[in-house]
Amino acid sequence: MAKRIKIKGGQPPLGLELTRDEHGVPHVIARDLVAAHWGMGYCHALDRGIQLYLMRVLGQGRAAECLDPSDEMLEVDRFFRRMNWAGRMDGELAKLDGECRGLLESYCDGVNARLSRKRPWELKLVGYRPEPWRIEDTLLLARMIGYLTLAQSQAEMERLLVELVQAGVDDEKLETLFPGILAGLDRELVGRVRLGDRVVPDRLKWLSGAPRMMASNNWVVAASRSVTGHTLMSNDPHLEINRLPAVWVEQVIELPDRCWIAANMPGLPAPLIGRTAELAWGATYTFMDAVDSWVEDCKGGMFRRGEEGWEPFTMREEVIKRKKGEPVTVRFYENQHGVLDGDPKEEGHYLCTRWAPSLSGGESLMAVKDLWAARTVEDGMAALGRIESSWNWVLADSGGNIGYQMSGLMPRRHPEATGFVPMPGWMPEFDWQGTVPVSELPRCVNPPEGFIVTANQDLNHLGRARPINLPMGDYRARRIARELATTERIGWEDCARLQMDTYSLQAEELLAAFEPHLTDGGVGGLLKGWDRRYDLDSKGAVAFEELYWAFVRELLEPSLGSEVVEHLLGATGVFIDFYQNLDRLILADTSPWHDGRDRAALLAAALARVSEPVKDTWGDRNLLRMSHLLFGGKMPRFLGFDRGPFPLPGGRATPHQGQLYESAGRQTSFAPSIRLIADLGEDFMRTCLCGGPRDRRFSPYYASEIPAWREGRYKKLGRLSERQ
Repeated sequence: MAKRIKIKGGQPPLGLELTRDEHGVPHVIARDLVAAHWGMGYCHALDRGIQLYLMRVLGQGRAAECLDPSDEMLEVDRFFRRMNWAGRMDGELAKLDGECRGLLESYCDGVNARLSRKRPWELKLVGYRPEPWRIEDTLLLARMIGYLTLAQSQAEMERLLVELVQAGVDDEKLETLFPGILAGLDRELVGRVRLGDRVVPDRLKWLSGAPRMMASNNWVVAASRSVTGHTLMSNDPHLEINRLPAVWVEQVIELPDRCWIAANMPGLPAPLIGRTAELAWGATYTFMDAVDSWVEDCKGGMFRRGEEGWEPFTMREEVIKRKKGEPVTVRFYENQHGVLDGDPKEEGHYLCTRWAPSLSGGESLMAVKDLWAARTVEDGMAALGRIESSWNWVLADSGGNIGYQMSGLMPRRHPEATGFVPMPGWMPEFDWQGTVPVSELPRCVNPPEGFIVTANQDLNHLGRARPINLPMGDYRARRIARELATTERIGWEDCARLQMDTYSLQAEELLAAFEPHLTDGGVGGLLKGWDRRYDLDSKGAVAFEELYWAFVRELLEPSLGSEVVEHLLGATGVFIDFYQNLDRLILADTSPWHDGRDRAALLAAALARVSEPVKDTWGDRNLLRMSHLLFGGKMPRFLGFDRGPFPLPGGRATPHQGQLYESAGRQTSFAPSIRLIADLGEDFMRTCLCGGPRDRRFSPYYASEIPAWREGRYKKLGRLSERQ
């Protein structure tokens, strides 16, 4: 039963109606997009006020001032101040035309109307009174969303390369771990770099190489391949799900002549993924390499430029305030290559790192403005391709067309620069020369096979440019493509089945290599009889995971030492995203990482590490705990701020991803944060959200969709008038 949302505060536009459907999803019913943006803002502040304001506080680097004065939070603030996403807004604001600015101002008015009436009690409890929401705050969030845990993982792997070189790992081993992307590596130069931030902390000593020697799915289906004769779009972004409220916000925007059924994020008034009657679109992350580092030769606060020249850094000084404590002044040194990791007054070589979209946002918001009007695949590709962070967009329209478009600012580099290896900063030829045009990025329309699948894999073959040098494993993409190719006519039920699929091609292919060396009893017999599915009752999944990571330890420990390997595998995500780099070492007949042993000997050593017999099921081991964004772990369990633990199906390489791991001292996850299925022959979209529509703990919609999400059940979202 639909229920009207009472608007309390501000002056809403004429004719605006806010209604919550039986699932708790708000419907913004308005006469035009300007009024709709006011309603979107009001609902974001009403339903996700904590999320909205906390993200802004973090992005501004003010968490120690507004929330928690601890040393840990101070370090979080240092990170965000270093990234400077809250700075240099004037140029991006100038890119907005009058129409776009009007939409954003209306959104801010809606947010502030609710804020002026009532702020969340949780924020009162920590003593934070939010300032009014501004367009600059939306720009801030647009910058943050494409980096955190996404582009950030690329930056961590590039930093890891430096540490591996400095640990003495030889060229042959590095080339097999990072094949084809190490051109231009100057070991002597990289060896001189003084690292401030490290993937492996200084307290973990690298061991030399002695003789004993780290997600999402989407796909579209052509009308010719579908059961209904209309195109299909499926999307299930794999993000962090071990938190409440949910990452995504669902909203239905109803105008007299159009309707958008969409998922967005608090602070971003955009139909990020979703559909209209004419067009559906979904997103995955693309692993474009838009992060580069340069080695800077520094002394006296200057950096070398050319053979003999020296130039001063721009020094940025910021003051981090702390609740009930003395403020802390931090200084950052910047040049055309980004922010320096060190103090240039201390002579030495340091890394300077830059993320291409770090000071962007204006063009992305202009692209979103055009997305509202898109009706065809080509319209959608033209708009989405201009978004400045890197995404794989798949699209389907009511005319029977399907398409794929990559977005993102790809740096145009020197021909000898791969983007993965740090280049000498004093050589101007290695500076970025602008960015690659969208027309050169991977894209396709109506391929002959009748479907397009993206799952964070290498898609360079679809473009003139090659933006991806470190993709995720392609197992999920290949599994989905194989299932679509062998299904004569594809319906929404097939898409739903694939979104819940726990079959691992990784396990299939690795076990094909292992099986000749496995015994018929014990762990070997269990793995031989395993169906390669990460179902909750599976003991085979547990055995394979134990064997897999034992094999990885056998590969890495002789060169890196057990303590460092345990840190990399247990406390970072560097091999969570890029596990296929490890799989290549496992499947190689010979490798310098094998320490002179063949696969049989390595497997025997790995099996000796595996506990036997395997008593636990995958459901016993893979337990998801969902923690409240602000009070996680701090409130008594009976109050219900936190939920779980729940057994989570799926693994790292299954279409239904189910990864749980430790990173930066806390549990995090990769799993479907929302599931969407759109059939362009229908006037609604099937969805399932991991969480609930609201952040109010005592609302019935706080975690209302978790049972359906766990069971793979979908609700239908569409115009209220068409469903009554």
